[in-house]
Amino acid sequence: MRILLVEDELDAARLTASLIAQAGFDVDQAGCLSAARQDVERSHYDLLLLDRRLPDGDGVSLMLLARELRPGIRVMMLTAMDDTDEKVSSFDLGADDYVTKPFQGEELVARIRACVRRPGSSAPKPIALGALSFDLASRDVRIAGKIVALHRRELFLLESLLRRVNCVVSRETLLDEAFSPHDDVQENTLDTAVSRLRRRLATLDAGVAIHTVRGVGYMATELFD
Repeated sequence: MRILLVEDELDAARLTASLIAQAGFDVDQAGCLSAARQDVERSHYDLLLLDRRLPDGDGVSLMLLARELRPGIRVMMLTAMDDTDEKVSSFDLGADDYVTKPFQGEELVARIRACVRRPGSSAPKPIALGALSFDLASRDVRIAGKIVALHRRELFLLESLLRRVNCVVSRETLLDEAFSPHDDVQENTLDTAVSRLRRRLATLDAGVAIHTVRGVGYMATELFD
């Protein structure tokens, strides 16, 4: 599951991101609304952890934008504003949960897990291609029914390709969805990552082919003998 943490206090953001990452989630960080908007527009997130008091406005405005762009996204307010009216207004505007600072790390992780399990947050059925099955909610990858481990970047690339199976996925889309805005992306970074994923799938006998469409992008299809 991919999470965007929007928090302007650097030390608090680092600590919170570390707690979330240790729990097995993939987390990106943004310190203001403008940066977070760019992240939401460019990347697919399953959950927003969102402060309300940000240097350039109220985090609620980002929640509304995220709902429009990603209808299934979950939003958890993570803020020091503990006034009842603020909590009620956040829920009325669409927040799924409201956590008041300071908080215990174990509680935050438990509430993140609970948030994505609630009714209405169920993910689509796993995508099946060849011998491979990809669970969009858990990012579990199974080949011939057995779970296999892929690297973080391989998972994001595979997800982006499988969401558009049998269709060409542009290089720009793959870069936006498989790489964080903070990653050091060079000219050949995407090609190298796809080559590694292609070799990995072949080694695992996944029955999945990744085709290169020169100058445009890549396409995943079932591999036929």
